[in-house]
Amino acid sequence: MSAWRRILMAAGWSGLGLIAIAVTMSEFLARWPADAERVGPVLLAPSEQFPFGTDLLGRDVLSETLHALSVTAMQATEAAVIAVIAGAFMGFVAARLPRHAAAILRWAVGSFAAIPPLLLAILIVALTARGYFGVAAGLAAAPLAFVRGFDRARRDNFANHAAYARATGISASALLNRDLTYEFRDALLPTLARGLAAVAIILSTLSFLGFGATPPHRDLGLMIAAAKATYFDAWWTAAFPALALVILILLARLAAGLDEGERP
Repeated sequence: MSAWRRILMAAGWSGLGLIAIAVTMSEFLARWPADAERVGPVLLAPSEQFPFGTDLLGRDVLSETLHALSVTAMQATEAAVIAVIAGAFMGFVAARLPRHAAAILRWAVGSFAAIPPLLLAILIVALTARGYFGVAAGLAAAPLAFVRGFDRARRDNFANHAAYARATGISASALLNRDLTYEFRDALLPTLARGLAAVAIILSTLSFLGFGATPPHRDLGLMIAAAKATYFDAWWTAAFPALALVILILLARLAAGLDEGERP
C-alpha cells in the first residue's frame, strides 16, 4: 500500500471519527431539539443567530442537520455491518464450498448483484415494512459485497501457497481460519468503509423518494426532499444537509482507500 493511500485512509477514518463524536454529542451541539418548529423566522437566510438559516417551518437548519446526520450515520453503520456480514463474510466462506455448489451460489447471488442496489432496497422495503429500511439497505448492498468477497477468496484458495498448504496436509478448516484471519486484518476496515459509503447513498435516496425515515426522525435524505419547494428561493434548506451527506460519503470513500469505490 502506497504512503499516499495510507494518508488518505488515515484522513478518512479521522474524519469519520469526528462525525462519530458529532453524532454522539448531537443533542448537546444542537441548540434545538429535533423537529422544533418556530424557533426563528420562516426561511431566514444564514445569519449570525442562525448560521445555516431556518426552513419553511422556522426550524434551525443547523440543529436539524446535526440531528439528521446522527440518524443517517447510525442507520448507515448498522446497514454497513449487515452488508459486511451477509455479503463479504458469507461470500468468503461460500468460496470454500465444493466447486459445483460454490459456482451455483456465486451465480445465484451474482444475479441479485446485477440489480441496482437502490431498486433492490425498494423491493425489500415493499416486501417487509418501511421501518426496516436500514436492514433493506444493508441487504441491498450485500450481493455486491458477496461477489467481491467470493472472488477474492477463490483467488486466494487457488494461489500457490494454498496449494502447497493442502499438499502438506493442512486441513481445509485450518486454511479457512488462517485466511479469515488475514481477511479481517487486511480487508475488514476498507470493506466496512466501502459499505458505509454505499448504504449512505441508498438510505438517503430511499428517504428522498419516501421509502425511508419518517418524522420526527428525519435523516439527511428526508431533509433534502422536504426542502424541494424552496430549492431556489431558500437554497440553504437543502444545501447544508446535502453538504453533510457528501462529506460523510467522501470520508467513507477516503477511509476505504478509494479503491473500486462504488462497490462494498
